[in-house]
Amino acid sequence: MPDIKLLDCTLRDGGYVNSWNWGFAAAKDIIASLTRAGTDIVEVGFLRNVDGYNPDVTVCNTIEELNRLLPAHTGSTMYSGMAMRSNYDIAKLSPYEGHGIEMLRITAHDYDIREGMDFAREVKARGYKLSINPINIMGYADKDLLWILDQVNEIHPYQFSIVDTFGSMRRRDLERIVSLVDHNLAPDIRVGLHLHENMALSFCLAQEFLDKHLGRDTAVDGSLMGMGRIPGNLPIELIADYMNETLGCHYDIDEMMDAIQDHIAPLKGETAWGYTPAYFLSARYNLHRDYAEHYLDKGDLTNRDINHILAGFDRSKATAYDKDYADRLYREYQNRAVDDTAALDTLRTAFGGKTVLVLAPGASLAEEAGRSAVAAAKADCIVSANFCPEFCQPDYAFFTNSKRFEKLDLAALPCPVVLTSNLRPLPQGALAVNYDRLDVQNASLGSNSVLMLLRLLRLCGAKAVLLAGADGYKPGTPAYADSLLHAHTGRGAAFNTAMAGAIKACGLDVTFITPSEYAK
Repeated sequence: MPDIKLLDCTLRDGGYVNSWNWGFAAAKDIIASLTRAGTDIVEVGFLRNVDGYNPDVTVCNTIEELNRLLPAHTGSTMYSGMAMRSNYDIAKLSPYEGHGIEMLRITAHDYDIREGMDFAREVKARGYKLSINPINIMGYADKDLLWILDQVNEIHPYQFSIVDTFGSMRRRDLERIVSLVDHNLAPDIRVGLHLHENMALSFCLAQEFLDKHLGRDTAVDGSLMGMGRIPGNLPIELIADYMNETLGCHYDIDEMMDAIQDHIAPLKGETAWGYTPAYFLSARYNLHRDYAEHYLDKGDLTNRDINHILAGFDRSKATAYDKDYADRLYREYQNRAVDDTAALDTLRTAFGGKTVLVLAPGASLAEEAGRSAVAAAKADCIVSANFCPEFCQPDYAFFTNSKRFEKLDLAALPCPVVLTSNLRPLPQGALAVNYDRLDVQNASLGSNSVLMLLRLLRLCGAKAVLLAGADGYKPGTPAYADSLLHAHTGRGAAFNTAMAGAIKACGLDVTFITPSEYAK
């Protein structure tokens, strides 16, 4: 009967969530729990070129350092590590001596797959069970995958893995690739499957793979609670339970539940992983997940916007993340030009030579003190930024963010709107200003509506600005008056400092009338 193995990659792939800083005792406990659960293979971490040894981190220079994590009683469990050709010096790898980590899984991108095969040969020559895991198998045409399989047959590793790096695989893709691999790979080479959760299909695809009952040895990867590089992996506890029920396996689900409760669930409270629409979109176009993260971090794009940007990607940019290219497409998308001559003439009349009270949507404007400061302010006109307050009537509401703009009922607004040209559709009667006139061009600040409004006021000849509700980011304090607005959890002191400098450099006399981290 073909042998089916279950491989856990929590400490390796899950480490993308916590920078592999598990703590030595916690990592050992997770490995021990998975061993007691009867997990066939436990991957304990990465081999990489790193500075020094940190026992709390599951990324190490040598196999001996990773071996320190292994339990005294290993049962029938095999232990594995992973190395990528481009970031590990094979000279650091000592030969396998019959104990400790027995298998090494090696990875390479499409652009260095040939070098990756040479790297694989070096690993096998040192006596380890070898698994060859090419990155993003969905990115290969059939003819290129056949070349890879020829190379794999020549090297003859213990295992070859189908790795859906960008989570873009559907059932028909699984059928095609598994069939191609099964019919062209030497029959005594194990076939593994590594899935990601971009489309919430990992459990479905894993069941489909196991239900094929290939006439060869196979393996399926998973991680506790699906922890892995966001959006995550196949939850090992789900597929273990399925294997118990359908294949007569005997994995101890209680041990997995204990490890999740003690070590994994608390981490998910800090950094969520799992299906999200933006990662579905990156998978839909088979693109590196960093592109979705990049556009999410912008903070001013809807999922619809992200979909439209990703749809226009050059396929040569799909596999290796290119930040400059992503930013160029973002700017092109935002800078959809309009004729703003008439709008600027109107706004110069409205703001020229005047003191303008600018209202940002900070939490201070939900408090009585903040609203009293607004009521007492001596200004010629009021403009709100990316929201329209209920406690006072602004003269204009200024919007740059499509996520905020799309929620508006324009007919219910008590004042005219000023929009940047990236927003679509532009409603009849709105004052639209070209986005690129106001763009801050500072990646660390994103497309900040307050800074863009200050640029507009300067362009229109305002005399001075009174600024309220621009609170900044402070740990443990709400960022916005509206609790439904997304708070950028990664923003803190560095962002506040950058904002303070940008406000000072805006060319206007700006006075804060509510407390702000930007004023410190």
